[in-house]
Amino acid sequence: MTKSTQHLTPSTTQETPAPGQGSWIKTALMVTGLAVAMLATNAIAAWPRNPVAALAIGPILAAAMICLYIFTGRRVERRKVEEFPAHHAVRHLLLGTGLGVLMSGASVGILALFGAYTITGWGSVAGMLAVAGMMCAIAVSEEVFFRGVVFRLLRGRWGTHVALGVSAILFGLVHLVNPDASLWGAFAIMIEAGIMLGAAYLATGSLWLAIGVHFGWNFATTGLFGSITSGSEARDSLVTAVTSGPDWLTGGRFGPEGSIIAILVCSIASVLFLVIARRRNRQLLQHS
Repeated sequence: MTKSTQHLTPSTTQETPAPGQGSWIKTALMVTGLAVAMLATNAIAAWPRNPVAALAIGPILAAAMICLYIFTGRRVERRKVEEFPAHHAVRHLLLGTGLGVLMSGASVGILALFGAYTITGWGSVAGMLAVAGMMCAIAVSEEVFFRGVVFRLLRGRWGTHVALGVSAILFGLVHLVNPDASLWGAFAIMIEAGIMLGAAYLATGSLWLAIGVHFGWNFATTGLFGSITSGSEARDSLVTAVTSGPDWLTGGRFGPEGSIIAILVCSIASVLFLVIARRRNRQLLQHS
């Protein structure tokens, strides 16, 4: 980590300038195409229950989404795509995954201390691996679209504050289509995931860390701790567990992501990411 300076130096994160009138159609088509690709990726990734199939299909879908993003960046936007640098990729992915698992474990652990989460037995290693494959594709596709496309384009036109807020709101709202979704659940996702993952992207200038955090959280919550993620269909997991207590504490049928505990844990991470971003001179207040 470099030392902070009084005057912020130019950001190393490439910002996309506001499109001119002639490029609006291309931009709209790109956004629409990547949105459709994200939805298709998530739908396909959720289909296989066999762990071997899931572990094969998930990474393939993730790689295809990254390739599509890089292709559209180069061919449609005519820019150098810097969101997936080869250097630090493995380190950021592993670090992000570890942080995601840690935050999920902290949230579930606090729920257990309150008597709201109880492990009832062992589940299925195969089910856990199937979840890993599914969450790999989902984490990549959603980060590519919401941070790589939505956040980046908004930041290039209206600055970081608008980009962080609007992308987080959209990320929360899209989860309203999930089973047992609610406005509270969407708000919780907006705060604990939308802002946190945008801040993770700001802190590094690449999508690898945000993808790792997203994957680690989803995998641990569903695959390790046997809880529901964002109200989605229950999956086999490493352990079986039950939650009990008021919805504001447990998240109810939406899962721990609707819990006030998860909001607090992830908000702490958001603040830390934003502090790191400022210290690394990513110019949080700069407009393109």
